[in-house]
Amino acid sequence: MTEIVENWQGKHIIKLRDYKVPTTIEEPDALKLREEVEPWLTALCQSEHLSLLTGAGISSAVHYLAKGSAGAGMGNIKLSVFQDEIEIKSKEAAEKSGRGDQPNIEDQIRTINELVKGLEIYLCDVDIEDELDDLIEEVETLKKELKSGIVDFANNVLEAEGNVVSSTNEAAAEYLMNFMLSFASRIATRERLNLFTINYDRILEFGAELAGLHLIDRFIGSISPIFRSSRLNIDIHYNPPGIRGEPRYLEGVVNFTKLHGSLDWTENEGIVQRFALPYGAKEISTYNTKEGSLMIYPNSSKDRETAEYPYVELFRDFASAVIRPNSTVVTYGYSFGDDHINRVLNDMLTIPSTHLVIIAFDDVGDRIKRFYTKAKRPVQISLLIGNHFGDLAILVDHYLPKPAIDRTTYKMADLLKARGVTVKSIEEKSLEQEKQEGHE
Repeated sequence: MTEIVENWQGKHIIKLRDYKVPTTIEEPDALKLREEVEPWLTALCQSEHLSLLTGAGISSAVHYLAKGSAGAGMGNIKLSVFQDEIEIKSKEAAEKSGRGDQPNIEDQIRTINELVKGLEIYLCDVDIEDELDDLIEEVETLKKELKSGIVDFANNVLEAEGNVVSSTNEAAAEYLMNFMLSFASRIATRERLNLFTINYDRILEFGAELAGLHLIDRFIGSISPIFRSSRLNIDIHYNPPGIRGEPRYLEGVVNFTKLHGSLDWTENEGIVQRFALPYGAKEISTYNTKEGSLMIYPNSSKDRETAEYPYVELFRDFASAVIRPNSTVVTYGYSFGDDHINRVLNDMLTIPSTHLVIIAFDDVGDRIKRFYTKAKRPVQISLLIGNHFGDLAILVDHYLPKPAIDRTTYKMADLLKARGVTVKSIEEKSLEQEKQEGHE
């Protein structure tokens, strides 16, 4: 291991516990690193408050296991009008967010929305004459291209979902399920896992169904669930046999928030609903029958109130969940390219008892390094960066906590300790045996 002095892109970076600085590893050995990484992550996941924040990396990792490719990207919308103006402003937005000069579809949507609103205001304030007819036509063209571009983007994401669900490689679904269980398997007396994602796809919902997890979000109803602002702290309990009046918390319950909206959210007349969209459907327009505005951030609708709703509620949930004492946040596949999320994480780190674990396949554009440097809280940040740590299969097999509530192991350890016996676990023995066979 050597101290890191240059950029982090393309390198394996680790920082845990007593590491004073982020450290590079030339050739990571999972069997050696497991001895210090797995116990550290397991301890952090037993914090009083635990949150998991995922980005596009989780979808790419699962799709790669299923099909050998990264899946849907964040490509731009093809435009026939105002291309140069939109490109300039989109690049400015990307640079402001620390993502370099490569804008994604979110930057483009935001810029197009602002341009359309500005032009509509201009056209309302002047006498419409013949020379403005071309401008009016261009505005209408831009609106149509924005709508069709969003539909095409949604269909690309649906295609990636379909690739995962139709894959004959069952390992992808299995690793996704175990990844989620590693964080969701908390004793019911502890606060529920708070699961956040900035993805529009339903990969986490798919994994939750496979794992038998109950996701609790802000939507109320069964046939056409409606987004509600009321926060009632709903939970799920059960009554043990033979016990009256003492309901207990059901295990496997997760608080779930999609910070940037979802493919199956639509806004119509001020009401945000979740419509029935099969996982991996061929064409989204077939199911979005009400022709409402697809709620993917920042696809703001008619006015400022709608533009802020429901995202303002979702980000309030995020801030209130993580900015608390004894809180641990684990990020996986999040590139730290969203200022509004980074600010919340920075505010959380001002509380000394909080901790942030960053797991990423790479640090493109040195965004993670910039966040780490700016936060100035090195003791409260753990880093696992590089294609070794970001590989979903390696991460689940070697580094994440066991995907189960394992009281038996704790009881056995206490029993052996009471007897004064020090015995290596069966799992440690098997790892040593595996390592010896590898040398042979």
